[in-house]
Amino acid sequence: MSSSKTSAVQGEVTIRQLIAPLMAVIVGMFMVILDSTVVNVALPKLVQDFNTTVSTIQWTVTGYTLALSAVIPLAGWMTDRFGAKQIFLITIALFTLGSVLCSLATSPEQLILYRVIQGLGGGMVAPIGMAMVFRLAPPEKMGSIMGMLGVPMLLAPALGPVLSGYLVEYVSWHWIFLINLPVGILAMIVGIKFLPKVERKTVPALDILGIILAPIAFSMLAYGVSEGGKSWTSTETLIGLIVGGAALLIFIFVELRQKQPLLELRVFGSSDFTRGIIISWISQIALFGAIMIMPLYLQQVRGYSPLESGLTVLPQALASGLFMPIGGRLFDKIGARPLVITGLSIITAALMLLSNIAVDTASWYIIIALTMMGAGMGLSMMAINTHVLQSAPRKLVSRVTPLTTAAQQVMVSFAVAGLTGYLTSRITDHVTELKDPVKGAVAAYGDTFMVAGCIAVVGALIGIILRRPKRQEDAPAPDAEQSNSAMMMNH
Repeated sequence: MSSSKTSAVQGEVTIRQLIAPLMAVIVGMFMVILDSTVVNVALPKLVQDFNTTVSTIQWTVTGYTLALSAVIPLAGWMTDRFGAKQIFLITIALFTLGSVLCSLATSPEQLILYRVIQGLGGGMVAPIGMAMVFRLAPPEKMGSIMGMLGVPMLLAPALGPVLSGYLVEYVSWHWIFLINLPVGILAMIVGIKFLPKVERKTVPALDILGIILAPIAFSMLAYGVSEGGKSWTSTETLIGLIVGGAALLIFIFVELRQKQPLLELRVFGSSDFTRGIIISWISQIALFGAIMIMPLYLQQVRGYSPLESGLTVLPQALASGLFMPIGGRLFDKIGARPLVITGLSIITAALMLLSNIAVDTASWYIIIALTMMGAGMGLSMMAINTHVLQSAPRKLVSRVTPLTTAAQQVMVSFAVAGLTGYLTSRITDHVTELKDPVKGAVAAYGDTFMVAGCIAVVGALIGIILRRPKRQEDAPAPDAEQSNSAMMMNH
């Protein structure tokens, strides 16, 4: 009786002590993800202040994204080699330094360079943070805790335009970067004090070929898809797809032959993992493509200011933040399948509503659709992400989170590039057909939301074949769980 009581108390202490490390990870992830969206709203102001072109300033976004993609695959090797806590704190420091430098930039070239520094720091924050929390979380509370961790992943992209719109309109664009200084310092202080030390592992030499091939494959494929939205037969499209596809095939061949690969592709041998990751990719393409397109519609077609645009999408962020913990708790009880099917069905309905927008569509109609999208995201996104991590062998989690994060970054790039390219081509077609720029643009946005909705339907249908993965603790997990509890208690 006393022993069971002791273990229960120990479990409660472990969960309580997990809150502080979780806050350090959440603050770091929120800061990095937020910064991925704030620059989009500020682009017109940056073009004006630096007296340059949109194509030049666009590299502040492209350079940041490519830098993120380049370092994400390194996360697993770096944490094994130097320790998760040390690398997490170093990446937060590098991101904060890059943010301060961005606020001091006096030319487009400087801003692009400093954004690359930001990306090099920020790329490893999410995979390392998720791996640390997953290792520390008690298996029976995994869904609830990962649900809390998912809040910044959904809140940040929606809150970014609101914050950026306000700062650009009423303060200065410099502050969209400078606000990261106090947040970064806070994340480091909390991390130094509360993040537990995870033992380093003996690792082989760094996979140099993987480091070279992964960024080439991911960036060139994203470039090819972007150009494909304009013309699938253009030289730029073909170069991007051929070079990216060839690099990806070579990368897969190289990684499967490595004992300690940069990205652990062998995990695809688990059918539960493969089903989950495919649904995750599909949902990310539908969701994040639509999320990036909505501010464009509000500002370019409806004539909203950056702040008005941000406030309009705010209900989506609030709904996702509300439903994310609910989805996490339900995941612990019923698993991922019902949540994924329900969430993606709600998202599909929302996107179908948006596909019917007209020039005079009421604002409340758009807000209801966005709120539905947020609710669907909250229910399904972290459920499928947690399912994917639980489907992988527990010992490989530090290697799997870079794989899933890198894949998400690539899928989001594909979504934004592909849907933006499709939108551009549809605008041209509809304007030519209707002889009215506004009506043509509205029809094109409707078409694009319809495509995103069809993609979401596919994800919901595939969700039917999901099943609960075999509990990893049936094999080595009890030892892992005990060591996790001991690590937390010792700390």
